[in-house]
Amino acid sequence: MKARAKSSGGDSRLSVKKGKAQKDPNKPKRPPSAFFVFMEEFRKDYKEKHPNVKQVSVIGKACGDKWKSLSDAEKAPYVSKAEKLKVEYTKKMDAYNNKQSGGPTASGDSDKSKSEVNDEDEEGDE
Repeated sequence: MKARAKSSGGDSRLSVKKGKAQKDPNKPKRPPSAFFVFMEEFRKDYKEKHPNVKQVSVIGKACGDKWKSLSDAEKAPYVSKAEKLKVEYTKKMDAYNNKQSGGPTASGDSDKSKSEVNDEDEEGDE
């Protein structure tokens, strides 16, 4: 009897298919981590030194091994660049979220408050 209840309840759920949520093309991309910032530079150098190597896995392993062998001082420039990119990303995301929620940037209102705008209108009437 329980099997029957599950199947009848389950059938109604199966008939409704939920699709994957559509990705917003205007949403900012997440910033790369320090490793990926390093990897961009490393890939260029590696391809210059080894032009015959075309396998992504070989390049990725070499990059990972090199990253592990770097000291914290050698990683510092990549970490700082990644932090700068993250700060830019958070600013873009704030603007994006304000636009999505209908914040002041989306409506086109100026930074002046409503009372300041009303005060200017009253001065013009005098």
